[in-house]
Amino acid sequence: MSGPTAGVAGAAGGGPVHRAIAAEVTRVRDRNPQRPPRVLDVGGGSGAWAVPLARLGCAVTVVDYSPNALAALHRRARDAGVHELVTPVQGDVDALAEVAPPGGADLVLGHGLLEVVDDAAAAVAALTTATAAGGAISVLVAGRYAAVLSRTLAGRLAEARAVLTDPDGRFGADDALRRRLDAGALRALLEASGALRVELLQGDGVLDGWTPGPVRDCGPAAAREVVELENLAAAATPLLDVAARLHALARRA
Repeated sequence: MSGPTAGVAGAAGGGPVHRAIAAEVTRVRDRNPQRPPRVLDVGGGSGAWAVPLARLGCAVTVVDYSPNALAALHRRARDAGVHELVTPVQGDVDALAEVAPPGGADLVLGHGLLEVVDDAAAAVAALTTATAAGGAISVLVAGRYAAVLSRTLAGRLAEARAVLTDPDGRFGADDALRRRLDAGALRALLEASGALRVELLQGDGVLDGWTPGPVRDCGPAAAREVVELENLAAAATPLLDVAARLHALARRA
């Protein structure tokens, strides 16, 4: 892989989520070659996605409630030489319209967002409003059934049972997450209003999270093999619901 797509996909090992984001950036650039792709990263923190996207020439606005995270983002973008393309904004998804113009973004990221907000449906509505017609929303959420399996393997059976049976996939009052989703629930959440259509639903961390450490430590060849296996597994429907995270790319009509 070469060119712009390689920049995003290669930025974090060429995993399935990065490949999907890279393909969307290429799509936006092909449709509007006269301007940089406009990306809105909600809850983007210190710039794990924003900086690689800015390196590709995207104009990225990062909305996050944490001033410390935004300060780290500024330093990271400056060190990467892309600070002119990255705009940090302190804000929250609950008041996204106050800091992000409606329909202003070609691509909106909500990674690690829907599992922590009070109202997931309202958050999806806010992301949708910020997305241009024909634009896309990328969401990455914690998977319910991977949490069940990991707790079972760790011998935490009460927590595994709770995550499996709780309507929101939580293990109790001390759970830091407000919800975990399975593939059907994620699709339903995104498409409930009729404004979005899910084009891609795949796993992230389908098999790599279960790969034994000694295998990972066997050198670059083994690492590449893990990535290749993960890319294959991400699209395998029977494995989707055991992914540590679920990734969806939804298009605004």
